[in-house]
Amino acid sequence: MKKFIALLAFLMIQACICIYAQSIIDHLQQNGAGLGNVTIHQDDDIAALLSSDLASAKGNRSTTSATVKKQGYRVQVYVGNNTRASKNEASKIASDVRNKFPDMPVYAMFNPPRWLCRVGDFRTIEEAHAAMREIKKQGNFREVSVVKDQIVLPLE
Repeated sequence: MKKFIALLAFLMIQACICIYAQSIIDHLQQNGAGLGNVTIHQDDDIAALLSSDLASAKGNRSTTSATVKKQGYRVQVYVGNNTRASKNEASKIASDVRNKFPDMPVYAMFNPPRWLCRVGDFRTIEEAHAAMREIKKQGNFREVSVVKDQIVLPLE
């Protein structure tokens, strides 16, 4: 009897998993009596990301821009206080860095209680120091240093 109950519970769990395994898109597009008609037009990559089938999402990885956050390093080029002038200065410096180094990502952000401008997503401190030397060569940025930060990397 215990084996029968265990088998029945296992089969019920499997049935629930199958029911919930379908994506929200499949659920919305079901036809039935008393249900409206929903048509969704979307890119296949969105369906792959929404589906519970991770293999299909990994198969379309080349066309999606998935990222992951990791601990790494950035080059800090500006630190201000929490005034509007500091916000404008951080944005101005971010724009200058983007113009001089278009291949590097630039982040102007408010990290209470100050405005920051940081450059790059570097995995190692050596990469960050090399970028810092390039930025210092420009001579326009006076507060340049390497800092530890959460970086954004493309999913491998």
